[in-house]
Amino acid sequence: MARVFKGFRFPLEIDVTTGQVGRESDYSRYVAQLIKQVLLTAPGERIDRPDFGAGLRRQLFAPSSETTATLLQTLVFQSLDRWLGDLITVDEVKTAFEDGRLEVDVVYTVKARGEREVLNLEVAL
Repeated sequence: MARVFKGFRFPLEIDVTTGQVGRESDYSRYVAQLIKQVLLTAPGERIDRPDFGAGLRRQLFAPSSETTATLLQTLVFQSLDRWLGDLITVDEVKTAFEDGRLEVDVVYTVKARGEREVLNLEVAL
């Protein structure tokens, strides 16, 4: 018998019909939301976890070079491994700067299900 999953939806929202916090029942979508939280949260942004996050929005102002892209790949990999390493295995990270935006592709495996997923994230001003 399959277990039913219920997690909080991100971004956090209140269901207007019930007055309760919005829930996410799709585990794959929930994990993708967690990945986005890690990548888009800047270190120092959370009070109780000042070192949480990768801060990709700040990286938009970095020089767009191959060296910077390689450093960003490492930053993404290390942040996801540190904060979500019990949920996912990061298989591959690709980063690219294009017309004032940062494109990040993360290939990962959801450990609980053994499913391989791809997250394409575009960070822009």
